[in-house]
Amino acid sequence: MPNTRKNREKVVRQTQTTKAGILRAAREEFAQKGLEGSLVDRIAERSGSNKRMIYHYFENKDGLYKTVLEGIYAELREHEAELNLEQHSPIDAINLLVEHTFYYFHKNIEAVRLLNDENLHDARHVESSKSIAGLRLTLLDTISETLDRGVAAGLFRKDINPAHFYITVASVCYFPISNAATLKAFLGVDIQSKKDLELRLDYAKRAALGCLLRDPD
Repeated sequence: MPNTRKNREKVVRQTQTTKAGILRAAREEFAQKGLEGSLVDRIAERSGSNKRMIYHYFENKDGLYKTVLEGIYAELREHEAELNLEQHSPIDAINLLVEHTFYYFHKNIEAVRLLNDENLHDARHVESSKSIAGLRLTLLDTISETLDRGVAAGLFRKDINPAHFYITVASVCYFPISNAATLKAFLGVDIQSKKDLELRLDYAKRAALGCLLRDPD
């Protein structure tokens, strides 16, 4: 019996390791080539696995792509949860949310490229994902709680829609990263430089708070 349990545990660990390797390789492949340009053969080669195992775990290329996207959303939400926004003042909580979102995209350009690619497919993988739908609800609950505390403290306006506010946060954080090359070529702003990066983050925080703060009486 003990040996049987150890064998099962070993199989589980091996399965988890294999799947994790496939997902890492798929994330790189999809970020570089997009869904349409990616090849399962290359993903298998990158991961040291084989096509049979990929199809066994993820059914097909679309299923693998969807799982990679689910991992990005889960990763982003997990990091947001670790901020413990409820333990901070409303303004500090908003600044933390903006800073986290900004640096997540800056440090995870693969995620930016994958989200861009998913938009080319009308977000059909994200829309059909039950796990991503659950993450959306918890995110909006967290934002709503922070906004409510800001209203109660007399700091924030009462008419803020949590979803639209998050779109604002995501926009001011995502756009300069996803368009870094053209912004540098056209405006001379190098988002990779420490100076421009810190200035861009400061503007992002100001933009987010500008949506929320009450006008002076």
